[in-house]
Amino acid sequence: GDNSKINSSVMIYPKSIIGNNSIIHSGTVIGCDGFGYATENDVNYKIPQIGNVIIEDDVEIGSNCVIDRGTLGSTVIGKNTKLDNLVHIAHNVKIGKNSIIAGQVGIAGSSILGENVKIGGQAGISGHLKIGNNSIVASKSGVTKSLPGGEMYGGFPARPIKEANKRDAVYSEVLKIKKKLNQLITN
Repeated sequence: GDNSKINSSVMIYPKSIIGNNSIIHSGTVIGCDGFGYATENDVNYKIPQIGNVIIEDDVEIGSNCVIDRGTLGSTVIGKNTKLDNLVHIAHNVKIGKNSIIAGQVGIAGSSILGENVKIGGQAGISGHLKIGNNSIVASKSGVTKSLPGGEMYGGFPARPIKEANKRDAVYSEVLKIKKKLNQLITN
């Protein structure tokens, strides 16, 4: 695309489309095969990955990211989305515009993120999920089911952050009670 900057050691596979005013930092790979296999009689056979990657306008992709091409269709990074270093976007993922994804996030195949989604570092998104518009996923969270959006989520499995915090507080209290119980038993 016009006015896009591709830094050193970036690998861009054929059929990838990069929009205008985008920046791709060193070591990133765009358009490689996704992780697709079919098993028959205990043998793993590679599923051909013949889709592509579409990076829309004004996207910035950090160093050492990997964006897999679609199996048949496209993997799409929406307009004005920003990816930190070391992010993996699997095959057929769709990321809406104005999203921000911090380092070491992994998004599994065929998941769809809405617009204005923010994901904290080291969070993981399972495959074939939908993350609604204006979602915030806290660092180190594990998203195992679709989230409607419009709020902050955290924990594993990810749930509304207030609920996650309450569960963590209860767990902490249970540990204290267990310790006191063990002291009573030994005395």
